[in-house]
Amino acid sequence: MIVSAIGQGLLWGILGLGIFMTYRILNFPDMTTEGSFPLGGAVCVTAITHGVSPVLATLLGVLAGMCAGCVTGLLYTKGKIPVILAGILVMSALNSVMLFVMQSPNLSLLNQPKIQDFFTKMNLPNYYDTVIVGLIMVVLIGGILLYLFHTNLGQAYIATGDNEDMAKSMGINTDRMKILGLIVSNGVIALSGALIAQNDGYADVSKGIGVIVIGLASIIIGEVLYGELTLVERLIAIVIGSIIYQLLILFVIKAGFDTTYLKIFSAIVLTICLLIPQLKQALHLRTGFETEDE
Repeated sequence: MIVSAIGQGLLWGILGLGIFMTYRILNFPDMTTEGSFPLGGAVCVTAITHGVSPVLATLLGVLAGMCAGCVTGLLYTKGKIPVILAGILVMSALNSVMLFVMQSPNLSLLNQPKIQDFFTKMNLPNYYDTVIVGLIMVVLIGGILLYLFHTNLGQAYIATGDNEDMAKSMGINTDRMKILGLIVSNGVIALSGALIAQNDGYADVSKGIGVIVIGLASIIIGEVLYGELTLVERLIAIVIGSIIYQLLILFVIKAGFDTTYLKIFSAIVLTICLLIPQLKQALHLRTGFETEDE
């Protein structure tokens, strides 16, 4: 079960990497996440059931997520709709898009090929195929993001998130950077959705409910554990945070809690993680005052 949780953590860690693109760099939560995540799974599973290879089907899921991010970006930058509202509008519309794609609320991969099947011939123990797929994808996405961030385009993107006014004064088209960020972010998120749909064996239109909380938990847990980090270390910390989160979920299940209420557990974990820096600061100030009194 621990190996399964680690595999799941790696796949969900990809979601965290995608959310990091907007939440930490551009400093806004993109609600498109809860639509692009199940959209990636829906497109991927539908393509597989129509005879498309799992690898190509996964890429189609990524492309669908990128299109969703592009629409949100255009609504936000060109339509001047607040980013959260733009994300909610796209998220709501994607529910109908997924129903149109799958022609049903859910779709099974029973007796269909999956990307994990490439490792079945290796006679691996249970769940190790998921771990291998997760590791490959995390390294691939992490490498692509690091390469992007070290290009002039990536530096312009980071500058837009750090100080938009200064970025504009340097001649950077910040609207294009925001659209780029939303496209790449939702493409990565859709990849996570496609991989998890294949791992679970089905796609469902309701799979996106609450996934932004899981992604944020991965980011926050990593930051709370490791504090100030370089970019490479931060990406690694997100994946580690995702694995820790999945292990916490496993602990809750093993402890006998009703799995129906896992969403509220996710919210509680995220809330605690968000409060820890404030609690540390309050404790530090209190300790400082006590030292001065002495």
